[in-house]
Amino acid sequence: MSLLIVGTVAFDTIATPFGKADMVVGGSAQYGAYAASYFVNSINLVSIIGDDFPQSELDELRSRGVQLEGLKVVDGGKSFFWEGKYHDNMNDRDTLITDLNVLADFDPVLPDSYKNSEYILLGNLTPDIQISVLEQLDVKPKLVMLDTMNLWIDIARDSLMKAISMCDVLTINDEEARMLSGEHSIVQAAAKILEFGPRYLIIKKGEHGALLFDQDNVFFAPAMPLDRVTDPTGAGDCFAGGFLGYMAKTGDISFDNMKRGLIYGAAMASFVVEDFGNHRIKRVTQADIKERIIRFIKLSQFTI
Repeated sequence: MSLLIVGTVAFDTIATPFGKADMVVGGSAQYGAYAASYFVNSINLVSIIGDDFPQSELDELRSRGVQLEGLKVVDGGKSFFWEGKYHDNMNDRDTLITDLNVLADFDPVLPDSYKNSEYILLGNLTPDIQISVLEQLDVKPKLVMLDTMNLWIDIARDSLMKAISMCDVLTINDEEARMLSGEHSIVQAAAKILEFGPRYLIIKKGEHGALLFDQDNVFFAPAMPLDRVTDPTGAGDCFAGGFLGYMAKTGDISFDNMKRGLIYGAAMASFVVEDFGNHRIKRVTQADIKERIIRFIKLSQFTI
């Protein structure tokens, strides 16, 4: 199998009720790649950085099977930077600084070795970039997963609708689902969004888990109750990377297997929030994943 991840590789400065971390490595592509690397041993990454990005971080990604031929390094450029502060509830946050830097000119060109990728994760970028990536592929992928946000729903709806029609799995949060569909009920919103083209829809509800929909079925995956959430940044990206990594590992894209993928994705998300940046997700072991999956089973299994 081959997994392609397109997104950001960046620096973040993050403040939460539990402290502050300056200039930690972030970005949707690197979070997704770390999470997926626990399931597949070859990941094609596409992003853009400046020459200020640490070589040690690139070496770490390579050691996990992440191919960086599609990572453009701009000499003299600065990598994308985001600074945010989380509220006490750890769900809401304020964006303090967004410096696009080299990301402002990001126009990804897929290396030839990437164009036969079977599993595609399109991180939260402009819909035009997401469409461009899909149009560069030489073969029809087995599964395309697309992430988006309220900004693109608001300012680039036509392009976003085209991108959504080209994907198999759309992942958004509950507020975005209502905004995209115009429906208040999550069930009605899901039904309407599925009419836009995707075969499956994942609606993320943060600390309350996630819902998986297709035309006929719905499945709920809980979030893991944790003693402490230090930094929620990257949770959704690790969820997506874990989900798609599991799907690529198994090669089974049925609804039943997606239910299992949802649990594995939730497990990876539960790790990353335990520390700032990518510090915790780097230290996960296969034993950690097995133990957490068992906890998820106990959390949701019951008999009547």
